[in-house]
Amino acid sequence: MHFPLLQDILVLLGSSVLIVFVLQKIKLPSIIGFLLTGIIIGPYGLSLITAIEQVEILSEVGVILLLFVIGMELSIKQLVSIKRTVFIGGLLQVGVTVGVAALVYHFLGNTWSEAVFVGFLFSLSSTAIVLKTLQDRQEISAPHARNALAILIFQDIIVVPMMLVTPMLAGESTDITMSILSLLFKSVIVVVLTYVSARYVIPKFMYAIARTKNKELFLLVTITLCFAIAFLTAEIGLSLALGAFIAGLIISESEYSHQATSIILPFRELFTSFFFVSVGMLLDLNFFMNHIPIILLLVFVVILVKSAIAAVAVAVLKYPTQSALLTGLALCQVGEFAFVLSKIGIDYNLLTVETNQYFLSISIVSMILTPFIIIFSRQISHIILQISLKTGFNKIMTSNSNDAIPGTTNLSNHLVIIGYGINGRNLAKAAMATNVPYIVIELDADKVKRARENGVNIIFGDAIRSHILETVHISEARAAVIAISENRAVQPIVKSIRSQSDSLYLIARTRHTGEISHLLALGADEVIPEGFETSIQIFSHILHNFLIPEHDIEQLIDRFRSHHYQLLHSKFQNPRTFKPTEIADFNITCLRVNTDSTKVVGKSLKELDLRANYGINILTIKRDDNVLDSVQPDEVIKQGDIVYIFGNLPQIDQFYKLVN
Repeated sequence: MHFPLLQDILVLLGSSVLIVFVLQKIKLPSIIGFLLTGIIIGPYGLSLITAIEQVEILSEVGVILLLFVIGMELSIKQLVSIKRTVFIGGLLQVGVTVGVAALVYHFLGNTWSEAVFVGFLFSLSSTAIVLKTLQDRQEISAPHARNALAILIFQDIIVVPMMLVTPMLAGESTDITMSILSLLFKSVIVVVLTYVSARYVIPKFMYAIARTKNKELFLLVTITLCFAIAFLTAEIGLSLALGAFIAGLIISESEYSHQATSIILPFRELFTSFFFVSVGMLLDLNFFMNHIPIILLLVFVVILVKSAIAAVAVAVLKYPTQSALLTGLALCQVGEFAFVLSKIGIDYNLLTVETNQYFLSISIVSMILTPFIIIFSRQISHIILQISLKTGFNKIMTSNSNDAIPGTTNLSNHLVIIGYGINGRNLAKAAMATNVPYIVIELDADKVKRARENGVNIIFGDAIRSHILETVHISEARAAVIAISENRAVQPIVKSIRSQSDSLYLIARTRHTGEISHLLALGADEVIPEGFETSIQIFSHILHNFLIPEHDIEQLIDRFRSHHYQLLHSKFQNPRTFKPTEIADFNITCLRVNTDSTKVVGKSLKELDLRANYGINILTIKRDDNVLDSVQPDEVIKQGDIVYIFGNLPQIDQFYKLVN
């Protein structure tokens, strides 16, 4: 039996794999590969695809999932926390771009309705390409990347009202007032239902599903919610895209959004690949080649104008000039949602076939150029700044404000705890007691709910999934502990963590000593056998890694042991050290001077001559809440000082006995 669609999907995926693989070798985003795939195998290229309509249907699923994930990643709280940059910066960028494009298009002899719609198209930028490129360049937390993200969020939101307004621009409604009132009424209903669902209904429902601990059921419920809400919004006259976005926004308010996102992401990537391939198929190569000079000129104008408008929008918010320029250059292209919007415009005769081909050509070329523009954006901004200094234009955009968006903080140099059993709880308590920044990943809904009520920094999710690890900033963490009891899950988690971070200090627990060597081979730095003593060893190892004073750690160990044991197990007798792997005999630790012996206290470093007598060096001293900027030979040691030292282990042990 012959299945034409199956054959087309095979051709599409096979071609995508080959082209994306080649582009990855030169560090270009996958989306460019999908666009090129569509151009090559489409009806205007090699005509390898026959079931174009079926492929477009699959691409619509991709759009739904794309908006669904965007909704889950935003959350109502996040929108409120960065509302100034999102709404003021985004509104300025979109509004001015729509106005400029509409004026130019109307001046060329088109109606205002057509002009405004074309303005809609060119006001949107590519969330997927911009964020992917910035992420690959490890600039995603930079100020200009945060500004770009905020404006992209606004664009992702405003595209839905644009879809709703398009029929009015086309004159489909004879009573404009009633159409606007109907739109407002529907919008109010949607907002109310979204709030009620996000606040009261979905969290309890998802909690009940998560309690079953059935991953297949969780996946099924997540996808069902997405398509069900999308279907309902379409039935009341709104768009599928709006419904998908609302579904994501509703789930984002529950504790299970991270896990839901990690489950949906593989499906989204698959179906959005169909979307971008289908966009590439729309490009008429003959038209492109026949009009290439004017197309390239228009691409240059679009990139220049969009970059300038976005930069000014950010500068109005009083961000530094260079940050504004880098943001503008990142948002210079036409985005993927403009393609979705263009299809609606064609249906309502707001775009002619020729105009649509110009639009497609400009959009696809600008997308392909975007990674290169971002790569060289600092050099470009430097040239612009030099020119502006000479012309005096820089006064327009000069600002002395802070370069950070209020309300946004990122985890860094922190501890990641995987599992919130007895080991995870003790480790989290130890981290809180010593002010070590931490975050917990837990897959038990009951534990997550109780822990959150007690103020624990915890998220619901499966640490095997890369998206969950990215959510807790695993690549920026200092240490991680796998504190779960299921041995089958420990090995894949170790692999997943090591795929994102090679330098992270990683501790794993195990029930069987036979698995220690295998876990070490997979990348664990230390493997500790199971039992309550495991939690004692884990948090002591971690606190040593964070250079918490030895005496403080021993007191904490005694407190935990006395609470849980009547007969105490063995204690650590020697100080543990932080040992970089690059230097074989280089060990760093920190010790508190507890002794009142005149052999140490009251003596200067010159008198103690630690290098000659003990073979160690003092890096710095912390006294009360102050850290000495530089340690001079005449500095006197006082009782209670915390000294940071380095040397080899026997010498550190000898000095440890002296100060304690």
